[in-house]
Amino acid sequence: MKTLALLATIVTGALLLYGTRDFPDWADPQSPTSTHVSPYYIEHGVEETHAPNLVTAVLGDYRSYDTMFETVVIYCAGMVVVSVLRRTRS
Repeated sequence: MKTLALLATIVTGALLLYGTRDFPDWADPQSPTSTHVSPYYIEHGVEETHAPNLVTAVLGDYRSYDTMFETVVIYCAGMVVVSVLRRTRS
């Protein structure tokens, strides 16, 4: 059973690494994020959201669903760890 789990982990890791081949280079100034998304947030973020700073505007308003579901995923992962590691009396 441990061999199957190790194989599944290796295959999943290989697929995830293969999927990152299409990502733009780190800090590439010509990437779509740097040329389209970031300038829009910087220019319009505070006036559209009325947030006191740009980080709050992006995380709280533009990416609120993303932030909420990241929190849900972290909570679920924590619950899985607790349920796997808890000790039961036999």
